[in-house]
Amino acid sequence: MSRAGLWFKVIAGGIAISIGGPALVQALRPSDEELVKRYNPDLRKRSEEQGDKKAQEFDDYVMKLKEWSKSDKSIWVAAQEELDAKRAQAEAQRVRAKAETQAQREEMRKEMLGEK
Repeated sequence: MSRAGLWFKVIAGGIAISIGGPALVQALRPSDEELVKRYNPDLRKRSEEQGDKKAQEFDDYVMKLKEWSKSDKSIWVAAQEELDAKRAQAEAQRVRAKAETQAQREEMRKEMLGEK
């Protein structure tokens, strides 16, 4: 076989694979509506109930990504800083609640001792 014939077969095979493969996948992949029709009724109902919530969560996440990307820092660093800030805020709130509880206990103890 000549070199030209071999190259022709290689190029034709490459074209067939690079065009035919995605075309085959596109033909076999079900649409979103078909997938929803195949759902278990319980899953379909839960999906419909949570659809708006999931969409809102995704929109919030995209907005945060946009906000983080405006920073001079890496997105990962900005996200970690926000996470650290939330943790610190939660820790401070926990400490305040613990101090408030302790103060209430102390006040109750003083009332109990004062009444006796």
